[in-house]
Amino acid sequence: MRALLIANAVDADGGFVAERFRRRGYSFTECHRENLGDWPDLDGYQLVVTLGSEWSVYWPHVAESVAAEADLIRTAHGRGVPIYGICYGNQIMAHAMGGTVERARQPEIGWHQVVSDVPDVISEGPWMQWHYDVVTVPGEATELARSVIGPQAWRLGRSFCTQFHPEATETMIRRWASSESGSSELLKYGMKPAELIEESRRNVGESQPAADHLVDWFLDRVAHTDSAGTDSSGIGDPNASSSARN
Repeated sequence: MRALLIANAVDADGGFVAERFRRRGYSFTECHRENLGDWPDLDGYQLVVTLGSEWSVYWPHVAESVAAEADLIRTAHGRGVPIYGICYGNQIMAHAMGGTVERARQPEIGWHQVVSDVPDVISEGPWMQWHYDVVTVPGEATELARSVIGPQAWRLGRSFCTQFHPEATETMIRRWASSESGSSELLKYGMKPAELIEESRRNVGESQPAADHLVDWFLDRVAHTDSAGTDSSGIGDPNASSSARN
């Protein structure tokens, strides 16, 4: 099965989430946000995954890329192609589908708990966070998890997204925290890169199976629902957990 992976060229690693999709039979074509002319047509693809970014959807200098990705999201959603968004992917999905995106009162960086309406599906964490923006979910969407900052997960038909980073591996977080910009951001907010890396080493043992379970639920209970989020077997119910957890 074919899937589009939308990401920035410098950070197109889908981590635990992409690996789980691959184990479930998907192969990815990368679409870099900086190279719109290289994106393939959506025809023939059965999944769209849109990853995080250092961008914000309201930055004027990335408006062309934002418009192109938002258009692809609306087209995929309208065709019933399942979409899975993470962090910036969550933000641009909200932007594309009628929600809003704005600067958060304060950033969320590091490992944080979330409040989940469906803890058998979306565990309460801790989950890796690294973001400065917050969304309001589209009017017809169902919010499934949140933090004191704002929504952390929501779904609309076959589309689902998280503000937190279920894909984050220790290697990825080490790369983010050790980069010049990443380490500067951490220090600005009183965090030491080495401490975040060590905390990540302790937490990924739990976040990886939780991420696997989230992908399994998405594929088994969301991707195969009708446009209203239900099907004849009832597997569209967000409170129903997948039996494929391992």
